[in-house]
Amino acid sequence: MITIFTTPSCSSCRKAKKWLEEHHLPYEEKNLFSNRITANDISLMLKNAENGFEDIISTRSKVFKDQDLDVESMSVSQLKDFIIDNPSVLKRPIIIDDKRMQVGYNDEEIRVFIPRRLRQLVMCQDCPAGETCDYQQAIKKYFEEIKQEQKHM
Repeated sequence: MITIFTTPSCSSCRKAKKWLEEHHLPYEEKNLFSNRITANDISLMLKNAENGFEDIISTRSKVFKDQDLDVESMSVSQLKDFIIDNPSVLKRPIIIDDKRMQVGYNDEEIRVFIPRRLRQLVMCQDCPAGETCDYQQAIKKYFEEIKQEQKHM
């Protein structure tokens, strides 16, 4: 399941949610200001981050500047606690599933969340030689396959 960490005033968050909805991808939204972020949420982010905390926090945020914090001198647990107490330091949106994470909204990169089978259909991997599929047809075929699979469960 895809989880998207958002804030109400974030336009990139709204774009990401709209994109997920348009592609019929179910997601759970966690509003950082109304749903308290957990240490487990942060651990999942870090598990998928290439550069650790640097990928998910904005050291240019007002909170960091006001408190004159040095991220390098903080332990992992101190940083996690700081994020839990100050969720506005997180970059947004953070879109994550079990295998991948995207920070911010990027039209191209968000496509990694499209299921592999749908990507195969959209890229015409099953089309007869020389034919190309219409995107809407590919989506329709994908959802028909899902319905068939559900009937056989």
